[in-house]
Amino acid sequence: MSSPTASATNAPSSGRLAGEVARRRTFAVISHPDAGKSTLTEALALHAKVISEAGAIHGKAGRKSTVSDWMEMEKARGISVSSTALQFEYGDCVINLVDTPGHSDFSEDTYRVLTAVDAAVMLIDAAKGLEPQTLKLFQVARDRGIPVITVINKWDRPGQAPLELLDEITDRIGLTPTPLFLPVGIAGDFRGLLRRGAEGAPVEYIHFTRTAGGATIAPEEHLTPEQAAEREGAEWVTAVEESELLSAAGQDHDEELFLAGHTSPVIYGSAMLNFGVRQLLETLIDIAPAPRARIDVNDRPRETSDPFSAVIFKVQAGMDTAHRDRLAFMRIVSGEFERGMVVTHAQTGRPFATKYALTIFGRERTTVDTAYPGDVVGLVNATALAPGHTLYADKKVQFPPIPSFAPEHFATLRAQSAGKYKQFRKAIDQLDSEGVVQVLRNDIRGDASPVLAAVGPMQFEVVTARMLGEYNVETNLDNLPYQLARRTDAESAVELGRQRGVEVFTRTDGVMLALFGDKWKLAYVQKEHPTLTLDPLVATTD
Repeated sequence: MSSPTASATNAPSSGRLAGEVARRRTFAVISHPDAGKSTLTEALALHAKVISEAGAIHGKAGRKSTVSDWMEMEKARGISVSSTALQFEYGDCVINLVDTPGHSDFSEDTYRVLTAVDAAVMLIDAAKGLEPQTLKLFQVARDRGIPVITVINKWDRPGQAPLELLDEITDRIGLTPTPLFLPVGIAGDFRGLLRRGAEGAPVEYIHFTRTAGGATIAPEEHLTPEQAAEREGAEWVTAVEESELLSAAGQDHDEELFLAGHTSPVIYGSAMLNFGVRQLLETLIDIAPAPRARIDVNDRPRETSDPFSAVIFKVQAGMDTAHRDRLAFMRIVSGEFERGMVVTHAQTGRPFATKYALTIFGRERTTVDTAYPGDVVGLVNATALAPGHTLYADKKVQFPPIPSFAPEHFATLRAQSAGKYKQFRKAIDQLDSEGVVQVLRNDIRGDASPVLAAVGPMQFEVVTARMLGEYNVETNLDNLPYQLARRTDAESAVELGRQRGVEVFTRTDGVMLALFGDKWKLAYVQKEHPTLTLDPLVATTD
C-alpha cells in the first residue's frame, strides 16, 4: 500500500497543514465480543478498495481471517485480542481506523486506543442489543468526550424491532439515537435502507443485492420514495412511518448535539453482507470530527498547527515474525511529521530518531515519509517508548499518562526448561513493556518465577501463546489466590509482609503493590492497621 501523504522538505504552510488535518478521520470500532467488529473493519477496507475480497469469517475451514486479526490466536478463535491500525484513503479523505479487542479481558488495550482517536463507531448486535462490554466502552468514550456513531449490525438475521433497539439506547445509556438510515424490512429480511432527510422525510431508498458469501461489495440500486413504495409496498410504508415517529420525538440529526456527545447518529447494516458499509464510510467523512487540539499535562491545548508532537498509545512486538521487532504506534497530535526527523522523548529528555517510520495496514507495513495530525504511524524498534509517552519537537510538551486498569487476576509464570531462562527473561520484559500484562516481582519468588497481573484471564493465554510462538519457550502458569491489589510503600510493606494471606510486590515501574485474597481480608488489615498505606491503584506510564 502506498503512503497517502507526500514527502515534504520544508515546514508546511499553515494553509497546507490545515488542509491535511481537515482530510483526516481517525476513529475506533468498539463493541461487545461477537458483534461483528472485525468483520465490519474488513468491510470498510473492502469498500475503500484497498482489499479486493473480504475474509468475512475467521477461524473456519476454507475461509480467510480478517486483515486486522493477524495473531494466530485471533485466527484460531475468531476473536480480536489486540488492537490493530489500518490506514487508507476514501475519496479525498485519509482514514485512520483502529480495530480494538472485543473481549472484556482486553479492555485496557481498548481504553488505550480510545485515547488516540477522535470518534468511535459503536457496533450493536441487532438480536442482542446493548451488552455489558458495549455499555462499559461507551462510558469510556463519553468520559473522554468522544462522539459516537452507532451501527446496528446483523440486520440480515432475526432480531429486535428497529425502534425497540433505539429505545434501549436511550433508556440504558442516556444517549439520544438519531438514525440517518432506517432499515426497510424487518430483522432477518433486510432489503435496503431508507435515507432520512430533514424532519425525517425519506430522501431515497437504497436497495442492496447479495454477493456470494459477502466477499465483494454489494451492488446498490438507488430509488426515489415513489419507486420504493411501488417496489416494497408495506415494508416501505412501515419504514416511512417509523421515520416520522422519530422526527416527532425530536430524533433527527443535529451536528452540534452529536459532537457534544448528547446524540448518536444510527445506521442499520450487515457487515457480513456489506450492506450499509458505504453509508457508514460516507457518514464518517461527512460528520465525524477532524483532529482537534489535545490538552497537555499543564491543562493547555496543543493545537494541530503547533510544532510536531505525538502520543504513544500502543506498543506491539511479534507482528513481523521474520524480524521479531517492536513497533510503537503513535498518534500525531500536532504539526507535520517527516521520517528521519529527530524529536525529543518527553519522559527521558533524550533525542529520538525516526528513521524507521511506517504506515500500518493490519500486519502489512509501508514506509511513510510525511504524516499529519490524526495519522497513526508505527516506529520500529522503539525500545524506550511505552504507552502514554510523548514525543515532541521544538518547545517541550507532555500529554497526560494513560491510566492502567486495576488487575484482578494473578499468576506465576516459569519456563519449563532451565536452559530457556535467557529467552524467558527477554520475553517477559518485552510483554511487560507492551502492556500485555503487568509484571510483579519480590525477593522471595525471584526473577525465575515472576507474578503476572491481568484485568482478565485471557491475557495469560496471550502471554503463554506468544512465549511459545515468538520465543520458543514453553511455560507453566499457576494461578494465585489473590483478587485485589492496592498501592503501598516500603514502610508499610514491612508490616504487610507479616500478614497471613498478603503478599507485597514491586511492579516494573517501581510501584509497590500489596495483593489480597478478597475484600474481607483487605478490610481486616485496614481495620487492624489503619496507618498502613493501602491506596486504590492510580497508575502512571512515566
